[in-house]
Amino acid sequence: MSAEAVPFRHDETGTDEEHWLACPEWEGLPGLDVPAHDALVVVAAHPDDETLGAGGLLRLAAAAGLPVTVVLLSNGEASHPDSPTWTPEALAAQREAETRAAVGMLAARARLVVCGLPDGRLGEHVDTIVAAVVDAIGATGSRTLVVAPWRGDGHPGHEAAGRAASIAARRTDARAVEYPVWLWHWGTRASVPWREAMVLPLDAVTHRSKSQALALHRTQMAPLSDEPGDEQLLSPEFVGHFLRRHETFLAEPAEPDVALDELHRSDADPWRTDTDWYEQRKRATTLAALPRRRFVRALEVGCSAGALAADLATRCDAVLAVDSSAAAVEHARARLHHLDHVEVRRADAVDDHPEGPFDLVVVSEVGYFLSPERLRELRRRVEEGLTDDGVVLLCHWRHEVVGWPLDGPSVHDLWRAATGLDVLVEHVEPDFLLTVLGPRSTHPTGAAHGTHDPEGGRS
Repeated sequence: MSAEAVPFRHDETGTDEEHWLACPEWEGLPGLDVPAHDALVVVAAHPDDETLGAGGLLRLAAAAGLPVTVVLLSNGEASHPDSPTWTPEALAAQREAETRAAVGMLAARARLVVCGLPDGRLGEHVDTIVAAVVDAIGATGSRTLVVAPWRGDGHPGHEAAGRAASIAARRTDARAVEYPVWLWHWGTRASVPWREAMVLPLDAVTHRSKSQALALHRTQMAPLSDEPGDEQLLSPEFVGHFLRRHETFLAEPAEPDVALDELHRSDADPWRTDTDWYEQRKRATTLAALPRRRFVRALEVGCSAGALAADLATRCDAVLAVDSSAAAVEHARARLHHLDHVEVRRADAVDDHPEGPFDLVVVSEVGYFLSPERLRELRRRVEEGLTDDGVVLLCHWRHEVVGWPLDGPSVHDLWRAATGLDVLVEHVEPDFLLTVLGPRSTHPTGAAHGTHDPEGGRS
């Protein structure tokens, strides 16, 4: 529990466990297939969330040999804001120690990541949480199971944790499910999205281990002292919801990832494309690397505010610039409105890929904002839409991209590993790398189509 505002009180009489056990919807619910995954990441907004909602899962995953990581977002220092005997710092240290002990009992080899975010203010740190969960998922990607508090749990900290975990799973191709905690206290049968529910049966050994692990959270399961303000937070009736012979998980729809759109809404030119020397020089290098003087129809994937599209317009008869951000498209249209041969369109380059053919496709500084699987799908769609002499230009920052699983080199490596095109240009600098892919027959100074004349025009 924390000091965040919630629409219920922990010390109120909650929903009786008999109400939940009598729900007919339990019959026929699908099971959560733990061995179908290669790794488990459990996100806890506060110490004890991981044990209450997913303690059985932790033990069963560890027993199945899955690498287990627990991401503890806050140390729960605000659970007893009026305590006369414990400072927030002392309580935070104790609650972290309790989590280490409980997780160690359930999954002895689990890795515990302690984020130390402020209890009661997790909603202010969603980007940090996303980055921590992405890092915890690491390279396991689509075979990782990520579990986090339910977004609908009625607790702001749980909502923030579930939302961030869903975004992180989307960015990494992991599978995300959520575990209710406070739902069982304030909700009723009608409050549960049963269509998204699945259960994980707990065998006798797992059930006993979970019960013992819960008892290790002593600051929540018993009073801190006899003084007012040190009361027990988790009543036996509440804890009883988590001593069922199964755990419940919800497969809610993915959370929309609006980080880039929000970035463009807050800043018309977030990358400083008109003033930053890195951006200016990179665009000049991009134009210089194009293997022909003119192109017929170009596609730019992820056009942002339109700076590169304006440059491409000097080398192409037509340019289609797309971005999934409505704010970015608005800025790009304002910048490029005077160029009749440039179209700016809001589109997801993977799910709503523009129809070709294109003899030039530019993917610049955008590949690492896709999950690995979505990048692979983008490559397939791009290359399917190329003309016979079409080329693809990739250009990306070489340094770490916080909050996303790919960086520039990995984007280029992934694309090149699957492409049927040849490398025509490879340019590497400390800050960025640029790769041009195309058919081996592409002439370095030829025209877009037809024969080549000395002035580089088309005939």
